[in-house]
Amino acid sequence: MDERTGLLTIGELARRTGLPARTLRFWSNEGVIAEAGRSAGGYRLFDAAGVARVELIRTLRELGLGLDDVRRVLDREDTVGDVAAAHVAAIDAQIRALKVSRAVLSTVAQRGSTLEETALMNRLARLSAAERVQIIDEFKTEVFGRLDVEPALRERVQALRIDLPEDPTPDQVDAWIELAELLQDPDFRSRLGAFLELNTPTPEQKKPPGANIWWARQVVNTVAQARQEGVEPGSAAAGELISTAFGDADLTSVLASLRAGIDARAERYRVLVGRVQGRQGAPDSTVDLYWLATALEVKLS
Repeated sequence: MDERTGLLTIGELARRTGLPARTLRFWSNEGVIAEAGRSAGGYRLFDAAGVARVELIRTLRELGLGLDDVRRVLDREDTVGDVAAAHVAAIDAQIRALKVSRAVLSTVAQRGSTLEETALMNRLARLSAAERVQIIDEFKTEVFGRLDVEPALRERVQALRIDLPEDPTPDQVDAWIELAELLQDPDFRSRLGAFLELNTPTPEQKKPPGANIWWARQVVNTVAQARQEGVEPGSAAAGELISTAFGDADLTSVLASLRAGIDARAERYRVLVGRVQGRQGAPDSTVDLYWLATALEVKLS
């Protein structure tokens, strides 16, 4: 300490605060702590206000603030609350990104993915929330926008949201990655749009032939039970199942509807959406749908 002024050299300030002298020297060079003067030998000197400022800087730095933020707070350009709120938002974003990275790595470990697959998975999973919403909105506009449907149904479609939660599971990330690729596939969009046109009720036609295969699923559940019982699609029992399920409906239209859905991978789309949303929906019925298509072909032959 300078005996005449009571000021501290940078070494004494380091001992007083427990901080390295090089850190204090750097802060001084950056202008976040001010010298009270210089000694006769040219050494920096600091007063009691400088000690208090160093303690405040240390607290702000330990909370994660950068020197630019610290400087704005100390110069009263921003309040501590303003800067803290900004840092909370940044930390939240980092936490969300880390959670997604954790889920991606878990998926990679389970899949045994290649480097190329891992890179693609990471890129798709780490899309911002806005970018993910854009993928869904573009998909809805192209696929559902072409449908002639009642206003209430159109509103429900527009309100559809498919996105990862803030803390996704590995399965949700895995499903989102596959779904994102599927939704951006022009062939999938075209086929799904054609399928929906065959199966979605319009203001004039309340229930298209075969629509109950997809929307009510009673038929699929009946088929699943029949398969479990060993019923063959070309058997008389299968023919009776079809007659009971569809009555006097045009079976040619029903088969066209069914084939359009199979070709569009509509069942895979349904399952993936459910997994992304964390819902335990009906299991994948693709095998049952193929069985039903074969049974219909036999019935019509």
